[in-house]
Amino acid sequence: MDSMGIDMQILSYTAMALPVIPPAEAVALMREVNDRLAAAIQAHPDRFAGFATLPLTDPEAAARELERTVSKLGFKGAMINGRVGGLFLDDPRFRPVLEAAEALEVPIYLHPAPPPEPVIAACYAGLPPNVTTVFATAGWGWHLETGIHALHLILSGVFDRHPRLQMILGHWGEMIPFYLARINQTLTPAAAHLQRPVADYFLEHFYVTPSGLFTLPPFLLTLQIVGADRILYSVDYPYVQDRQARAFLEQAPLSPADREKIAHGNAERLLKLNPSA
Repeated sequence: MDSMGIDMQILSYTAMALPVIPPAEAVALMREVNDRLAAAIQAHPDRFAGFATLPLTDPEAAARELERTVSKLGFKGAMINGRVGGLFLDDPRFRPVLEAAEALEVPIYLHPAPPPEPVIAACYAGLPPNVTTVFATAGWGWHLETGIHALHLILSGVFDRHPRLQMILGHWGEMIPFYLARINQTLTPAAAHLQRPVADYFLEHFYVTPSGLFTLPPFLLTLQIVGADRILYSVDYPYVQDRQARAFLEQAPLSPADREKIAHGNAERLLKLNPSA
C-alpha cells in the first residue's frame, strides 16, 4: 500500500462459491468471515475498512448481517458476487437486503461471477477448455453478466422503490457506459413503467471503479459519461498488482479538483470515511 501511495484499502471477500452455500451453513459462516475481517481491520483501523459478506441464500438473515456489520463492526457496505441461486438482486426475495442497505445508507458492490452453466454452454463452449474458462469469466463473460445484473436492477424498478440505494460496479462500469446512449434510446420507451429515463438511474445510482484496468481510452469514456463525481479508484488487489496505479491517476488529463475526487473524495463521501490528512 505504501509503495503504491494507498492510504486506505476497503477489504472484502470475493469467493465465487458464496452465493450457493445452503442457508443453514451460510449464516454462521458469513458471520465468522465478517468477524475475522473486522479483526484484521481493527489491527490497522487507519488503513483498512471493509465490505460485508452476506448469507444471501437466506435474505432475511443477510439483511440482519448487513445491519450488524455496519452498526457494530463499522463496515462501509457489502460486496455481492453475481447471481444467487440463478437470481438477480431484483428478485422480490432480496428486498430485505436492499431495504437494509438503503436504510443504513451504505452501497452494494456488484462483483463479477461466472455466468450460469447453461449460459457458458450456449455462448462460450466449443473452444479449448482454458479458453472457454477465461472467455466466460475475466476475458468477457462475467463483465457482460454483471452489466446485465445492473440493468436488471434498473429495469425492474428497484431504484423507484429504493430511491436512496447506491451501487458500485468495477471494470469501468461493466460495459454499460460504452453503450449507455443506446441503452437509453432503446430501453427507455420500452420501460414505460419506470419513472425516469433508464440512463438517469445508472448515472444517479451507480459508482464505477477501474478494478485495476489502468488504460486511458476506457477511463476517458467513463469520465465523459458518468463524470468525475461517480468514479472511485480501485486497484483490484491481489488479482491485479499494478505498480502503475498511482502514476496512471497522476498522469491522467484531469483537473486537480477532479483528481482529488477520484483519488479519495468520492470514496470519503460515499463510504463516510475520515477525510484524508
